[in-house]
Order: sequence, then C-alpha cells, then structure tokens
Amino acid sequence: MSKVWGNRRLIILNVYFGLCTTEAMFHKQLKRMKVARNEWPSFIKNDHSDATAHFFERDGEVSVLVCIKTRKEITPIQVAGLLVHEAVHIWQHYTRSIGEKDPSDQFEAYSIQAISQELMELYEGQIK
Repeated sequence: MSKVWGNRRLIILNVYFGLCTTEAMFHKQLKRMKVARNEWPSFIKNDHSDATAHFFERDGEVSVLVCIKTRKEITPIQVAGLLVHEAVHIWQHYTRSIGEKDPSDQFEAYSIQAISQELMELYEGQIK
C-alpha cells in the first residue's frame, strides 16, 4: 500500500532537542556531541533549579539538551510545568534564529505545544 499521509507538522525546527534525566545520560550525550570536557556545563544550572536547557551550536546547527532532575518530591504536574518552561526557551531560540520578531499567537501556541509534547514523551520513555 502506498503512503498517503506525510508528516503532520507544518513546520520543522532547525533545532535538535533531547532530554536527559540523569547526569550520566547528559555526560554521554556531551561526549557523543564531542563537546570539549573543559566546556561541559553543569547538569542543572544551579542548586535551586530543577531543569535547564543547554544550547550547543556547531556548523550552523543547534542542539539543545534539556536536563531535568528526577526525584520523588516532583509531581507529574510539576514535571509538565518544567518541560513546558524549557520548551518555551527552545521556541524563543528558534524564533530568534529565523528572525521572527512577532510570531502569531497560534503559531507560537502550536509550536510550544509540539515541543512540550515531545519532551513529555521523551520523559515518559526514560522514567519507565
């Protein structure tokens, strides 16, 4: 049978993003991306944060590793909030990279929804 439907996304980001729920996973990805050891950032930016988005640029391509702490005290709703927060940072970077200064409300909402949903799916796959 022939393929009828294509990718349902209207826009594909020129930003690659992933999620790390452990420091070991983060370090493995930094090695894979060939980030110099002396340039490795902290897994989480500071002691009072539970998530951080790290941006890396090489040869005109941007990669983002979202790191999130996993601990018993963080509820699923709080995880969702943290991932949406980091999704907004990815969206902000994307819009700046394409020179977009005033995206429509719907464009912004659907894009943040898609990024957030993908981060949540990655999270769900890693904590199972």
